[in-house]
Amino acid sequence: MDYPAFFDEAPSIFVRDPLADFLGAAEGGLIEYRYIDAVRLAGHSCPTVAGAWLTARAALRALYPDEPAERGGVAVRMPAPVDAGVTGVISQVLTLVTGAAAENGFHGIGGQFVRQGLLDFTNASGTGAIRFTRTDTGAAVTVELDLSSVAPAPQVRALMGAAMHPDATAEQRKAFGIAWQDRVRRLLLEHADDPAVLRVTRLD
Repeated sequence: MDYPAFFDEAPSIFVRDPLADFLGAAEGGLIEYRYIDAVRLAGHSCPTVAGAWLTARAALRALYPDEPAERGGVAVRMPAPVDAGVTGVISQVLTLVTGAAAENGFHGIGGQFVRQGLLDFTNASGTGAIRFTRTDTGAAVTVELDLSSVAPAPQVRALMGAAMHPDATAEQRKAFGIAWQDRVRRLLLEHADDPAVLRVTRLD
């Protein structure tokens, strides 16, 4: 798979998955997720996918400041129904990183490693903030993503129109793709820890 070089420069996310450890899939359960993993899952790279990636990273860093986050140990409450806007896409990326799943998730083994029911869409707050809660301690944070300060390049709309035309050339499609990914690059490399983009609130 040939992809933009900045994908490999984006911040990775380290987690410890007790299920992976138990089943011998990863030594000590330690797993490193990279942005390219989210791209492969979604099938594309866009500000929504990148924003979901950074949202997961921000939440887990806040909940587990001194150790890798426990994958499968965090409940996620989405602020909107699963079929609203890009909620579904965001939730898939969050499931990849946190392990939290809805009713289709893993049932567990002997009452352990349960992932089912950790992802909730039923109590939508409508605020835009996603709530993350540790299942062991009850510690919780919300993360709200605001992309307004990371604007797309001015020419993106015109390039998209040209690229979508039935007679678009390979050069026109490539030019659009480069311009589109530039916003993703800036988000991942320049704003990964920007509090104006990722608003993390601790809930006591």
